[in-house]
Amino acid sequence: MTFFNDLISAQELQTLISKAHATSNNQPPSLLIFDVSYDLNDENWGRSQYQQLHIAHAHFADLGLDLSESNPQLAINGGRHPLPSRENFAKWLGRFQIHAQTQVVVYDRNQNNFCGRLWWMLKWCGHSNVAVLDGAFKTWLQIHGQTHANTPDPILDQAHDLEAAYPLSTPCLQLKTIDEVSKNLGSPHQTLLDARGRPRYLGLQEPLDPIAGHIPDALNRPFTENFNEQGLFKSKSQLREEFLTLLNGKSASTVVHQCGSGVSAVPNIIAMQLAGLGESSLYAGSWSEWSRTPGVPISSPQP
Repeated sequence: MTFFNDLISAQELQTLISKAHATSNNQPPSLLIFDVSYDLNDENWGRSQYQQLHIAHAHFADLGLDLSESNPQLAINGGRHPLPSRENFAKWLGRFQIHAQTQVVVYDRNQNNFCGRLWWMLKWCGHSNVAVLDGAFKTWLQIHGQTHANTPDPILDQAHDLEAAYPLSTPCLQLKTIDEVSKNLGSPHQTLLDARGRPRYLGLQEPLDPIAGHIPDALNRPFTENFNEQGLFKSKSQLREEFLTLLNGKSASTVVHQCGSGVSAVPNIIAMQLAGLGESSLYAGSWSEWSRTPGVPISSPQP
């Protein structure tokens, strides 16, 4: 079986679905699909959209409930969407019987903004075989891929041993803490890339967090700049040229990605990998944690 580790096209996914169903035989899943649609202003929107229409056999992953830690004492970072521990997240993955040979595909209705969270978290747990549907749900509809309407998430086997968590292994991608980022401010060994829109980066507006501005020395690469007019990731050569121009001689290996809450930074991580610039790190707490932390420096707009 050919595995996909970054992107998968709608046509490639269609082929995978056909093969997976032809060879299932009640074995642990060889293919799992997750809908990670979300709306920051309406936490129920994504599930509602999923229930109305989704890729056939897809499960729903809730950014706020499944992919974030609600208990601050258990979270491994601060901010608006704090990460659960790898061990706790592995228990959630275990419900789906994901194993090392499972191909996971994630998508959303948000220009591949929110589904990247699950892509990254699986990589963080050591699962390499996970891909983002290029062009998001729209491309699936364009090729008339099979969908289900007005159905809930497929019922999981409640008798399945919930203690059989996903077997964690060495992370494929690295996480940075606020202490590590703060310690390396101004160091040539760290280059911060802020994925928020330009007005938020400049501190001209801040709709979500208590303080406007950005982390000192961070460069700005809005995640939307990774896509072409069709909503697909730009070509590898174009992405490479754009990132190298932005870095202006800084090593790609020093890049630490951040955004508002560690979610929309992921398309930049994927884009750098597509561009052949290697695997870069994520500061998951991002601006929502940084702006709530007393004593850290902040670059604000000049009066």
